[in-house]
Amino acid sequence: MRNETTINPKTIRKSRLSKKTREHLIAYSFIAPNFIGFALFTLVPMVFAFILAFVKWDGANPMEFTGVSHFIRLWKDPTFHKALWNTIVYTVGVVPLTMVCALGLAILLNQKLFARDFMRTVFFFPYVASLVAVAAVWNFIFSPTMGPVNNLLHALTGVPIEDLPRWAADKDWAMFTVVLFTVWKNMGYYMVIYLAGLQGVNPELYEAAELDGANAWQRFRNVTIPQLAPTSFFVLMILIINSFKVYDIFINLFAGADNQLNDATRVLVYQIYNTAFRSLDYGYASAIAIVLFLLVLGITLIQFQGEKKYGQ
Repeated sequence: MRNETTINPKTIRKSRLSKKTREHLIAYSFIAPNFIGFALFTLVPMVFAFILAFVKWDGANPMEFTGVSHFIRLWKDPTFHKALWNTIVYTVGVVPLTMVCALGLAILLNQKLFARDFMRTVFFFPYVASLVAVAAVWNFIFSPTMGPVNNLLHALTGVPIEDLPRWAADKDWAMFTVVLFTVWKNMGYYMVIYLAGLQGVNPELYEAAELDGANAWQRFRNVTIPQLAPTSFFVLMILIINSFKVYDIFINLFAGADNQLNDATRVLVYQIYNTAFRSLDYGYASAIAIVLFLLVLGITLIQFQGEKKYGQ
């Protein structure tokens, strides 16, 4: 008589569950290194910064709870006000200029031009070049006495060298100089983003507009701009966030041998660094960092709302 083996359905479900669990463990093992790095170097410091914002601590003595005194101090601190104002002015100057230049380059280099790929590389190169190197070259070009810019202006206008702008060396021209430098360095990157957006524009829309008698400006205003609206919104948000977090550009352009910035070029991230690692006031520096975090968070929330709008 043949023995028949009966298979328990529970055993099948158990084996399937075990296989599914193994698949999950494999998936988690791939993301674990990145998550551990994020937790150790981003999440934990962020939580610690929130705690420090409500205590007084110099890194050596015990922490002393101070409540919201650091945030009250912020609104009475003229140095913080100056850093916040400089950051806002820098952002207002950089964002629209970069967007206009990047969009103009993208439209120009989206045409069938001679050496188009080479020109795209030329405009993208400053973005990937070493910031230290390009900042040194920029400071030489805009040197008040020996720089070719002032020498050219002197030759064209006849204005004495000493009466021409001192650019990065002058507090009245420093912000204008850093805005120009930032636009020149970063516009190639955003040009690439706009080029990608232009590839997604349906060429039939241009053909239909041309058949309706629309000229180049009308096609740009009524076809290109609306079709690039999601791309422009993305570029706008990224530019604003990066502008609020700027630090390295100001240090490389304006910091001297003592690595210090004056009131004309002091920005929020530098204020955080200076307060924490020079004054050893970690609690107050954390409070400034929280304010910057809230500003960036607000901008990010606006970005999410915009994405929902354009995603409809």
